[in-house]
Amino acid sequence: MPKDPYAALGLTKTASADEIKKAYRRIARTDHPDLNPDDPLSEARFKDAGRAYDLLKDPDQRRRFDAGEIDASGAEKAPRGYYRDEARRPENPYAQGRAGGNPFNDAFDPDDFFASFGRNRGGGFNRSGFGDRPGEDTQYRLSVPFLDAATGTKTRITLPEGGTLEVAIPEGARDGQILRLRGKGAPGFGAGRRGDAFITLDVTPHPDFERDGDDIVVTLPITIDEAILGGKVPVRTVSGTVNVSVPAGASSGQVLRLKGRGVKGRTGKGDQRVILRIVSPPRIDAALKQFMEGWRADHPYDPRAGKEPV
Repeated sequence: MPKDPYAALGLTKTASADEIKKAYRRIARTDHPDLNPDDPLSEARFKDAGRAYDLLKDPDQRRRFDAGEIDASGAEKAPRGYYRDEARRPENPYAQGRAGGNPFNDAFDPDDFFASFGRNRGGGFNRSGFGDRPGEDTQYRLSVPFLDAATGTKTRITLPEGGTLEVAIPEGARDGQILRLRGKGAPGFGAGRRGDAFITLDVTPHPDFERDGDDIVVTLPITIDEAILGGKVPVRTVSGTVNVSVPAGASSGQVLRLKGRGVKGRTGKGDQRVILRIVSPPRIDAALKQFMEGWRADHPYDPRAGKEPV
């Protein structure tokens, strides 16, 4: 049984949608398998958090889980008293007849039973077999890593009844997108065609990339000297690492744009927005401290001038 989704994220049922997202991103940053190789506990925490986020990020699924309609895996739960009530329904042949609910008593008419069964199934049934009817559509959910959704891939899902189904994830696939696989549902009756399979995609968030429409947003840490002097700095994109030109005199929060480095949309590819963040060195040594003190004495300036205090 999957772990309680709120507990997996270190939250309670009162958590907001934003708190749920932040909790998952925090765990993804600390316990991602790429950052903790050969650490099964971190991998388990990451997987539990991913399953929890997949369930709770959807408001309707979260409501249904909180109401006890589905379990932590997203599977349907029978309502309380369902099986008792179902057994007692007057139209249920197993609720009639002799004590114990046996329909095959002296009054049992097989013609009536099979005709009623055929009507409940949608018609076409008689004592010689089913008529030609299309098969049922099937519904599945598929968890897709962020980068696979951005660049497109092929994968397989294991079906509950056994076997696998190949699924082509289109480039630029979105969270919640539904794929329709024609003829991959349940088999039909007689000469009826197979139903279709509908795959709902759950795109797993990435610790570094965030999607905004068709744009990709990343934060790029830079050093003090890179901010002052400028230069070429490597930055990850969904399709690989490229060098970005940091202008001299860059500030934290400044946004650089990489054209066409986003994800595929209806009108082409989006861009990648790179948000600069200046990071001080881990240790301020005497030479840097002395230099900055001398520079500040000779070059005073106030970046907050003219702004009202918050």
